[in-house]
Amino acid sequence: MKIEKNKVVSLTYELRIMDEQGEPSLIETADKEQPMVFIYGMSGLPEQFEEQLDGLSVGDTFDFKLDAEEGYGGQDENAIVDLPKNAFEVEGAVPEDMLEIGNYIPMTDSEGNQLQGRVVEVTDDTVKMDFNHPLAGKELYFKGKVESIREATADELAHGHVHGEGGVHH
Repeated sequence: MKIEKNKVVSLTYELRIMDEQGEPSLIETADKEQPMVFIYGMSGLPEQFEEQLDGLSVGDTFDFKLDAEEGYGGQDENAIVDLPKNAFEVEGAVPEDMLEIGNYIPMTDSEGNQLQGRVVEVTDDTVKMDFNHPLAGKELYFKGKVESIREATADELAHGHVHGEGGVHH
């Protein structure tokens, strides 16, 4: 069986990005105990990631790079915003340690969309938040192996995600 649309794919891999010194830095691993499992064509992963896997079979290995634009895009300066500090208050006060530089805070925009923002700067009155994807602007280096491929069930296709082992349990 080969990787193609609507197949459940299980991968092991290592993801590296270049650090400030230009050296590869391991940032994520999916191993045999916790592989990445997704429905090909419905994963929400970058399109170029899936295209690199297209047609591979169980046991095949992969080693590829995605440029920033092929991955999570470049840094969008419009996604870095200053918010009033009082927007972070809970029961009249900002929780201790919440607004530390580098913290990710789940938020909701004015249309009800869920976002993850990273605290970039804190002043007396404002908090600068970066809502770019954490891997935006980064070249991504993937190296791994196809562990399994199977047909997606009708329920999985209807729900848009994998059920059972490696997937959603409901």
